[in-house]
Amino acid sequence: MKKSIVLGILILSVLFMQLGAALANKSAVSIEGPSSVTKGTEVTLRITVTHNANSPSHFTEWVKVTANKKEIARWDYTKDNRPEAAEFTKEIKFKVTEDTEVVAEASCSNHGSKGPAIHKITVK
Repeated sequence: MKKSIVLGILILSVLFMQLGAALANKSAVSIEGPSSVTKGTEVTLRITVTHNANSPSHFTEWVKVTANKKEIARWDYTKDNRPEAAEFTKEIKFKVTEDTEVVAEASCSNHGSKGPAIHKITVK
Protein backbone atom coordinates (compact mmCIF):
# COMPACT_ATOMS: atom_id res chain seq x y z
CA MET A 1 0.00 0.00 0.00
CA LYS A 2 2.78 2.44 0.93
CA LYS A 3 4.57 1.69 -2.34
CA SER A 4 1.40 2.53 -4.28
CA ILE A 5 1.06 5.87 -2.51
CA VAL A 6 4.72 6.75 -3.10
CA LEU A 7 4.42 5.73 -6.75
CA GLY A 8 1.23 7.84 -7.10
CA ILE A 9 2.93 10.87 -5.57
CA LEU A 10 5.93 10.41 -7.86
CA ILE A 11 3.70 10.22 -10.94
CA LEU A 12 1.74 13.32 -9.88
CA SER A 13 5.00 15.21 -9.26
CA VAL A 14 6.24 14.40 -12.76
CA LEU A 15 2.90 15.48 -14.27
CA PHE A 16 2.96 18.80 -12.39
CA MET A 17 6.53 19.47 -13.51
CA GLN A 18 5.54 18.83 -17.13
CA LEU A 19 2.49 21.07 -16.77
CA GLY A 20 4.69 23.83 -15.33
CA ALA A 21 7.04 23.56 -18.31
CA ALA A 22 4.10 23.69 -20.70
CA LEU A 23 2.75 26.85 -19.04
CA ALA A 24 6.14 28.57 -18.94
CA ASN A 25 6.69 31.15 -21.62
CA LYS A 26 9.13 33.63 -22.98
CA SER A 27 8.69 37.37 -22.48
CA ALA A 28 7.03 39.10 -25.43
CA VAL A 29 6.60 42.76 -26.38
CA SER A 30 4.34 44.84 -28.56
CA ILE A 31 4.73 48.47 -29.63
CA GLU A 32 1.96 51.01 -30.15
CA GLY A 33 2.60 54.41 -31.68
CA PRO A 34 2.20 56.53 -34.78
CA SER A 35 3.42 55.17 -38.08
CA SER A 36 3.84 58.58 -39.74
CA VAL A 37 4.79 61.98 -38.31
CA THR A 38 6.08 65.38 -39.33
CA LYS A 39 9.84 65.86 -38.93
CA GLY A 40 10.72 67.02 -35.41
CA THR A 41 7.57 65.64 -33.77
CA GLU A 42 7.83 64.23 -30.27
CA VAL A 43 6.13 60.83 -30.28
CA THR A 44 4.91 58.62 -27.47
CA LEU A 45 5.33 54.88 -27.80
CA ARG A 46 3.63 52.33 -25.56
CA ILE A 47 5.69 49.20 -24.97
CA THR A 48 3.58 46.36 -23.57
CA VAL A 49 5.35 43.34 -22.09
CA THR A 50 3.53 40.05 -21.55
CA HIS A 51 4.77 37.08 -19.57
CA ASN A 52 2.80 34.49 -17.63
CA ALA A 53 4.78 34.73 -14.39
CA ASN A 54 6.08 37.34 -11.99
CA SER A 55 7.70 35.56 -9.05
CA PRO A 56 11.21 35.70 -7.54
CA SER A 57 12.25 32.69 -9.63
CA HIS A 58 10.46 33.52 -12.92
CA PHE A 59 10.01 37.09 -14.19
CA THR A 60 10.79 39.46 -17.05
CA GLU A 61 14.47 40.21 -16.48
CA TRP A 62 14.94 43.12 -18.89
CA VAL A 63 13.24 45.23 -21.55
CA LYS A 64 15.14 47.34 -24.06
CA VAL A 65 14.08 49.67 -26.85
CA THR A 66 16.22 50.96 -29.70
CA ALA A 67 15.53 53.55 -32.40
CA ASN A 68 17.66 53.14 -35.53
CA LYS A 69 19.92 50.79 -33.52
CA LYS A 70 20.54 53.31 -30.69
CA GLU A 71 19.23 52.36 -27.28
CA ILE A 72 16.58 54.85 -26.13
CA ALA A 73 15.17 53.00 -23.10
CA ARG A 74 15.99 50.04 -20.88
CA TRP A 75 14.51 48.55 -17.75
CA ASP A 76 16.36 45.88 -15.76
CA TYR A 77 14.69 43.76 -13.10
CA THR A 78 15.86 41.38 -10.38
CA LYS A 79 14.13 38.83 -8.17
CA ASP A 80 13.83 41.57 -5.52
CA ASN A 81 12.85 44.33 -7.96
CA ARG A 82 10.45 42.63 -10.37
CA PRO A 83 8.11 44.24 -12.89
CA GLU A 84 4.85 45.56 -11.48
CA ALA A 85 2.82 42.70 -13.03
CA ALA A 86 3.05 39.76 -15.43
CA GLU A 87 1.73 42.16 -18.11
CA PHE A 88 2.84 45.79 -17.93
CA THR A 89 3.22 48.84 -20.14
CA LYS A 90 5.96 51.47 -20.32
CA GLU A 91 5.81 54.75 -22.26
CA ILE A 92 8.68 56.38 -24.09
CA LYS A 93 8.78 59.87 -25.58
CA PHE A 94 11.34 60.89 -28.14
CA LYS A 95 11.72 63.26 -31.08
CA VAL A 96 11.60 61.82 -34.60
CA THR A 97 13.77 63.63 -37.16
CA GLU A 98 14.12 60.88 -39.78
CA ASP A 99 12.48 57.61 -40.79
CA THR A 100 12.88 55.46 -37.70
CA GLU A 101 12.79 51.76 -36.96
CA VAL A 102 11.95 51.08 -33.32
CA VAL A 103 12.83 47.66 -31.96
CA ALA A 104 11.70 46.45 -28.52
CA GLU A 105 12.56 43.18 -26.85
CA ALA A 106 12.09 41.62 -23.40
CA SER A 107 13.62 38.53 -21.83
CA CYS A 108 12.36 36.09 -19.21
CA SER A 109 14.79 35.15 -16.42
CA ASN A 110 14.29 31.44 -17.25
CA HIS A 111 13.13 31.14 -20.85
CA GLY A 112 14.47 34.14 -22.76
CA SER A 113 12.69 36.21 -25.38
CA LYS A 114 9.99 35.53 -27.97
CA GLY A 115 11.97 37.91 -30.17
CA PRO A 116 11.83 41.58 -31.00
CA ALA A 117 8.82 43.67 -31.97
CA ILE A 118 9.43 46.20 -34.74
CA HIS A 119 7.58 49.46 -35.36
CA LYS A 120 8.43 51.77 -38.26
CA ILE A 121 7.81 55.52 -38.23
CA THR A 122 8.08 57.46 -41.47
CA VAL A 123 8.68 61.21 -41.66
CA LYS A 124 6.40 63.19 -43.96
